Parts: sequence; C-alpha cells; structure tokens
Amino acid sequence: MRNNRELLLVHTSMAPIRSKARIDVMLTPQHYTLKREMIPLKYRHQAQKIAPSLFDGLLEEAEGYAYFVYKEEDAWVFIAYHPETIRSLLQSKGIRLEQVGKIFFAQQAKSKLETPLKLDEKYALSVVESVVSMVPLQCLSQEEHFTTLPKQCSASLGVTLKGAGGEEGILSLPKALGFVAIFLSFATMFIVEGHAYQKEEATQAKRVDALVETMPVLQSKLQRESIFKKYKTIDTQERKKRDSIKQLSKLIFKGVVLTEVSLSPTKVKATFVCDNTKTLQRLLDALKENPSFKLLEKKVDSVQVERVL
Repeated sequence: MRNNRELLLVHTSMAPIRSKARIDVMLTPQHYTLKREMIPLKYRHQAQKIAPSLFDGLLEEAEGYAYFVYKEEDAWVFIAYHPETIRSLLQSKGIRLEQVGKIFFAQQAKSKLETPLKLDEKYALSVVESVVSMVPLQCLSQEEHFTTLPKQCSASLGVTLKGAGGEEGILSLPKALGFVAIFLSFATMFIVEGHAYQKEEATQAKRVDALVETMPVLQSKLQRESIFKKYKTIDTQERKKRDSIKQLSKLIFKGVVLTEVSLSPTKVKATFVCDNTKTLQRLLDALKENPSFKLLEKKVDSVQVERVL
C-alpha cells in the first residue's frame, strides 16, 4: 500500500509543531550514533546480531539502546539509538507518538543530499566521506545552494517505537496479510475435514442401524454400546495412525530422508536422517511447529521422534 504520510525532519533546534496529521519522522545525526563498516556478511539479521559489539565504549549510556542495520552499497550501516530519548524529543516538539508511523535516519537520505540541507542558522546536513553529518554553515561556501527534504521517504526500512501508531507495528502489513491468508487456509482445512468426519460418523451410524435390523442380538442397547465403544476406539487409533503418517510426510523435504517408521497400538516412532547440520536444524524447527511428535533422540545427522496415540 502507498505511504501518504509526510516526512518531518526532527532536530534539536526545530520549533514545536501543532499539526495532528499522521507523519513519518527522520532524525538528524544529533539523535543517533552511526558506524559504516565493510564487513563480509550476507544477511541483515547476521549484521543485526553483531551491532551491539561494534558500539562498545561509544555510547554514553550502557543500557536502553536499540540498533538498526541496513546495507548501503558495499558497506553495512550500523545505527544505535535510544528509544526513550527519542520519545522525549518527539513529545517536546509537540509530536504525539500515535501520530508517528515510521522513524528514519538522515543517513538513509544520503542520495538526496547532493547539496546540503539547511537546518537552522548555524547548521546544515551534508555528506562527509559517505556519512550524513551536521556541518556548520560557516564551513560551507556562501554560494552553496541548499536542497529540501522530500515529502516522503523512499527507504523501505525504518523503525517503529513502542506506542507509536504506525501500521507496521510488530508486523508489517504484507506479513500480517500473509498470516491472515495462512490462518484462513487452516480454517478452511479444519471445516472441510470436520465435515468429512461428520459425514463418516453418520455413515457408520447407518451401518449400525442396518446391523441391528439384521442381527437380533444387537438389539440390546447395552450390547450395541459395548460394540460401538470397542470399534470406535479402534477407529480413533486408526485415524491417529493415518494422521501421524500425514504429519510425518510434512517433515520430509530436501535433504531429509525418513529411514524408519514403527507403528504399535499405542505409539508411532520415526527416524529421519539429514544430509547436513543446516538441514537438521531446519527439521528441528519444523518439529517445534508440529506438536504432534515429541523429540526422543537427536544425533549429529539424525533425529528420532515419537507420537503417543
């Protein structure tokens, strides 16, 4: 969905605002600490894990910081920010948290700052050695032409403060819609399967009635209930066995081989062999999401699972 929120550049010397409109916020370097590093990492989540260690000794307070990481050309940009300090700053400028969607950082607008952006009568934002910095106006040429901030931020990544009113919240809208689609699929499956079970039970009831008519011995209610209870138990176990096979099939994917399955009246056991540790971990994660089976044993390249019927 298109973002129609206007982008507001927030800095220490700005005047308070009175607007109650929904906005995105961009913070100047006064309100975050940045490091730009050439680190051979492939994924953003890997960079996010090492972010705190890069700022050891650089931050004024030892606790309360959060970290934002993104890839910029051939380098990783690491940003440390203090959510509580940012909340206080926004509130001091008349900005309510529920007004704020995403929070961005001035570094993310680097490509838009080919010429400096004037903040007040003393400072401007300018790019210095690939880093967006606060530069005194007296250090700039008097003939310098100043740029203006875009109305919307083109960056796809930003942060959301707890208590802010952005749509992103804990889950982004695309992820939320994805989960909705998954839950609807599960609901449809449950309805279809429940209908099938209901239809099967009705068929069995008709069979019982037919047997009662042809076999006088079954006309005793006590005898009928005893027989029905006996075969219902057997039928329930068979259903669980079939469901267990179905659930086992979901655990088989590339790199995973089902080497052994044993069925007993009370248990189902299975052994999987994996081609590498990464596949093994993926299988273990899949087992956590499938509570039907309990992990019995884990080895270097295999796992054994069990389900009690």
